[in-house]
Amino acid sequence: MSRRRRVSTCAACDATRVTRERRAPSTLGAALRRILCIAAHPDDLEFTVSGSVARWTSEGRDVTFCLVTTGGAGTNEHTPSSEGLLPIRERESREAARILGVTEVIFLGHQDGVVEPTIALRRDLTRVIRRCRPDVVVCGDPTVRYYGNEYLNHPDHRAVASAALDAVFPSSETRAIFPELLAEGLEPHKVKEVWISGALPPDAWIDIGDTLATKCASLKAHVSQVGKGEWVDGLLRGWAVRDGQQAGVEHAEAFRRMVLWDGK
Repeated sequence: MSRRRRVSTCAACDATRVTRERRAPSTLGAALRRILCIAAHPDDLEFTVSGSVARWTSEGRDVTFCLVTTGGAGTNEHTPSSEGLLPIRERESREAARILGVTEVIFLGHQDGVVEPTIALRRDLTRVIRRCRPDVVVCGDPTVRYYGNEYLNHPDHRAVASAALDAVFPSSETRAIFPELLAEGLEPHKVKEVWISGALPPDAWIDIGDTLATKCASLKAHVSQVGKGEWVDGLLRGWAVRDGQQAGVEHAEAFRRMVLWDGK
């Protein structure tokens, strides 16, 4: 992600995500113990949902990150060349995960910048879901083409979010879809909830007042993308204040929450 993208998204969301009705923050049910967060690039999750992730891990929940690419196209003023970048971004992702208390980071190895929501990608994500067997999947919103009039949502973000939702349903829970996964010992799995980050409008908020500093630290681990990160705290705090205003708390992250199965 470029710094221009980050600043513009904040400004655009201020104009488009504010609702007139103030809501209360949400919490995950105690039975929802395993969470799988799916994103296109290293640092996507740190920008968007890492405050919630840090809260969930502090509650003793098991969180896994699945990154579809390893961020090989992530060149910028801090990293002008992509030569040797992949192992750097892997190391940064694992360090950010350590800061957040994330159990595992899975890299699928697709090419950065040209991801499409193919059947092959859906199969890869279905495999991950059936292996990890999460209660909750966290992903982006594939329907958001742009935010305001300043930012075009990255095509990799949209492609991965689309494939992730299709993997959740119907693929991960349907035995007849991708029968080759059965041969790998991966039985169908029903995801209970999906939390969609960046949805317009959101309808659920996680209070990250106690974990905002951890969120900032996790993003600063991506030195190849943020450099010294002098601007990180101010940017992420501004986003958290904006979302917190909608939930009646000081700092929050916003989602669209889908309950696919409540256990009844």
